[in-house]
Amino acid sequence: MNNYPSGADCPAWKQLAGAAPAARTRTTRELFAADDERFAHCSVEAAGLLFDYSRQRVSAELLPVFAQLADQLQLRERIAAMFRGDTVNTTEVRAVLHTALRRGGAPAPLLVAGQDIDALVRAERERMLAFAEGVRSGAVYSSSDQPFSLVINIGIGGSDLGPAMAVEALRQYTAGGPRVACVSNVDGCQLADLLALADPARTLFIICSKTFTTLETRTNALAARAWLRARLGAAAVPAHFAAVSVNARAMDEFGVHPEYRFAMWDWVGGRYSIWSSIGVSLAIAIGRAHFEAFLHGAAAMDRHFQEAPWLQNLPVLAAMLGIWNINFLDLPTLAILPYDQRLARFSAYLQQLEMESNGKSVRLDGSPAPVPTCPVIWGEPGNNAQHSFFQLLHQGSPRAALDFLLPVISSCDSQPAQDLAIANCLAQAEAFAFGQGAAAVAADLHRQGMAPERVAELLPHKVHAGNRPSTLLMFPRVDPPTLGKLIALYEHKVLVQSVVWGINAFDQWGVELGKRLCDTIVPLVKQPRLARELSSSLRGALKFVERERR
Repeated sequence: MNNYPSGADCPAWKQLAGAAPAARTRTTRELFAADDERFAHCSVEAAGLLFDYSRQRVSAELLPVFAQLADQLQLRERIAAMFRGDTVNTTEVRAVLHTALRRGGAPAPLLVAGQDIDALVRAERERMLAFAEGVRSGAVYSSSDQPFSLVINIGIGGSDLGPAMAVEALRQYTAGGPRVACVSNVDGCQLADLLALADPARTLFIICSKTFTTLETRTNALAARAWLRARLGAAAVPAHFAAVSVNARAMDEFGVHPEYRFAMWDWVGGRYSIWSSIGVSLAIAIGRAHFEAFLHGAAAMDRHFQEAPWLQNLPVLAAMLGIWNINFLDLPTLAILPYDQRLARFSAYLQQLEMESNGKSVRLDGSPAPVPTCPVIWGEPGNNAQHSFFQLLHQGSPRAALDFLLPVISSCDSQPAQDLAIANCLAQAEAFAFGQGAAAVAADLHRQGMAPERVAELLPHKVHAGNRPSTLLMFPRVDPPTLGKLIALYEHKVLVQSVVWGINAFDQWGVELGKRLCDTIVPLVKQPRLARELSSSLRGALKFVERERR
């Protein structure tokens, strides 16, 4: 099932393991003291991004070992296999071709099993973009011949996280289009809050579900249809519902407009689908030109990933530094810290991308993974995070690696405010790296005229150990091409780490069990007495539900 080695089997891995004990005791301050040009040696500028990993706890002599590990894993061939459409998703026997959704100007067509993938993608993208432009211009209108003022994307997982994140990130580019909102949670609150202020005559719903059977999406879609029917009548439904799905029969039964249907393919996983017709709500929000620029940005990162040498390759560097932190420095979490409110949903997007992809404990050949895989991804916009969990990151016992994302130019034409954000980000990166030792703290307190006994009392509370590893990812601004590059960078990082760990980044069997169990529990919520054969915990919870609903 797998003819390739995994990282733990490679000689380079043993070299990293041998270097790890010394690295754990060496401080970031010592690394900088040993190399006056550390920034120049430990940063890469490529594809319009600056990737500064000088504050990571890795010495320059270890970097060639990362490159050796990539070569020993035949990484170049593994990358090529994905891009050319080989069956790299072995458990589901599928190609993985989200990169084909953003190819442009390639010298030769991409042929997979005799099918021209480029032609297929271009045709569907053109249909989707024509529809998006029609909604924006008013050429696609409601049952009452009015342009749409609100578009509600109904999906979950990749069918929600991608559009929701990207629409917010690119809000500055949405002028001239209707408002776009996203609904995912099955409890009904998101949808109810939106509909409370919506004009049914000017609201368009887009149902994003490949199978059209996903429980949460179908539940919200049915509620939206009932709301619309109650106000405009059943005949109005087709004009107000579009869908991204392959289930024609279900769309017919639901009442989706026959011309407002868009396809996706088995070789596009949900968490990689923002580039496909799942991005239709984003295209409506930002328009054709900006959506195409978003694709072009991702394509630029694709080319960089395929062509750049390992130690100049942003996704490979990000992946290898992650491997170093997780497997050798025992740092099991990664905080994503964007210093731009427009990227508020970026950490949530990466949670699915990374943890659904690489949250595995079994290798491609079915054997247990011999080392930990995949960090826990979490985070918040940086300024808010400074006043919530940065205390733990600076002085707490749990440890994390950090990714700072920092645009230079304001996303809301408020450059003085963004300059403050830049200063905050750089200050925090320095504080995490270098900390403040006891001598510096004592000297500072003495300068304040504090009594010696009070200095001694406060000293242990004010010391910052530093030595928290971070990467600073800088770029001019959050615009469509840059967002495309950032997403693609993290996508390719996921692939590289899966190769190192020897796991399949493209299936998600762990999601399925809970779905199946939910199907059995749904009827029990209304009739708890039928739960006699289930666990006492489940019976107890259902009993509480029954009591509180009386």
